[in-house]
Amino acid sequence: MRSISKLKKELDKWFSLFIRLRDCDELGLVECFTCNRFKHYKSGMQCGHFQSRSFLPTRFNEENCQPQCVGCNMFKQGEQYKFAINLNSKYGEGTAEELQFLARKTVKFTRVDYEEKISYYKETVNKLKKEKGIM
Repeated sequence: MRSISKLKKELDKWFSLFIRLRDCDELGLVECFTCNRFKHYKSGMQCGHFQSRSFLPTRFNEENCQPQCVGCNMFKQGEQYKFAINLNSKYGEGTAEELQFLARKTVKFTRVDYEEKISYYKETVNKLKKEKGIM
């Protein structure tokens, strides 16, 4: 039986792939959420989090997570100010504030929660690849 930490790591992998594929075009190019540069979803792009991955309630939240280039996500600490502005623009005013509040709630994922999410995102990633003609 896999440990919770191993399940979390696997979910991170599939969820990150989903976030990058969700917004990419048929060539696999995706726009950085904070600097608008285009890069291939497999190289130079990451799953950027508005609220840090350390907050479990928003770690796998699809609004909290957007494609970011390595420069913005790693070297510019996620460009949180720009990220917030863009979140409010994309999902509606107050989204960033709502995510900040949500991140501080208490949540506990069970083994089953992780397994279900892994299954869902794995299936969704494969479906997106097929729809966009990317392999």
